[in-house]
Amino acid sequence: MERAVILCDGYFGQNTGKTANGLVRYSKRYEIAGVIDRTKAGRDAGEVLDGKANGIPIVGSLREAIDRCSPKTLIIGVATFGGYIPQEYRPTLREAIESGLNIVAGLHEYLSEDPEFAKLAEARGVRLIDVRKPRPIRDSKQFSDLSRKLPCLRIPVLGTDGAIGKRTMALLLTDALTAAGIPATFVATGQTGLIQGSAYGVPLDSIKGDFMVGELESEIVRAYNETEPKVIVVEGQGSISHPAYVCGTRAIINASMPSGILMMHAPARTTRSFRRDVVDWPMPTVEEEIQWLQFFGSKAGGGKVIGLGINHENMTREEVEKTVRDYETKYGLPAADPLWHGCGKFVDPIRRMT
Repeated sequence: MERAVILCDGYFGQNTGKTANGLVRYSKRYEIAGVIDRTKAGRDAGEVLDGKANGIPIVGSLREAIDRCSPKTLIIGVATFGGYIPQEYRPTLREAIESGLNIVAGLHEYLSEDPEFAKLAEARGVRLIDVRKPRPIRDSKQFSDLSRKLPCLRIPVLGTDGAIGKRTMALLLTDALTAAGIPATFVATGQTGLIQGSAYGVPLDSIKGDFMVGELESEIVRAYNETEPKVIVVEGQGSISHPAYVCGTRAIINASMPSGILMMHAPARTTRSFRRDVVDWPMPTVEEEIQWLQFFGSKAGGGKVIGLGINHENMTREEVEKTVRDYETKYGLPAADPLWHGCGKFVDPIRRMT
């Protein structure tokens, strides 16, 4: 595993820093040696994120990161609105390239197509890796109705909003299923999952509309053909009821033809995570989102919601425990906070489906 530090200056532990947050919690491709965020320098990344130290230091500058962490790669750890390269990060990115570090980014604005960075990288002999760049159109796949015929379960983890824990729950569920003797394979649909090391997946929101479903479908089929799991767990994107995400959830449902759906919700979140400074759009209720998901799921294989994941954002442990009890009583579905409780409750209903 290549040693890497994450550039997340000013955003670690926040929704905008979700790529950094995800990598600190889970990474199979890179050994995360440090996080750059001057606003939290001197603290432990695990302690900031989850209240439990993990030995990953937060440092105040790239120079300190190089001296303390000896990285080979710098990963841009923010998911900016629009996927732009943050202007305030450009000096640090120049310094990193000049210091001989490879740069990994999951943005819509590609480093490899930035004239300044591309020229400098070529001169220094370093790589600029844009994981959100889709395949060329001539190599892209269109919908072929292949997932429905796979002899395995397809379980997408969807949700009521963006940046709500869908990817984290999907990864934890994949590990929980495998540990329970149910072979499972994770398929990523976003840049963070791909950077974390998923062998299967696509940057869904970077793909032209004609190919979104087909490209993801082909990765689900490839995941089955190469690993032959009993369950394929598909990462969700956005929310089917969110006005800013027009394709993500629908494309995932159509590409996976779900056998069942798990849904993440943040009970204490009142407005959508996207552009709160511009759009004050209210969160849906659990009932509303289940209704939407099951309507579209029924048109694509009959998938129903089989469990509810809880994001403990702005909630106490007591509030989460009460919510779990209330949801299980009200909806008749297993409920759990994947980070605090694990995903064991969701293994049993999936086992009964195999």
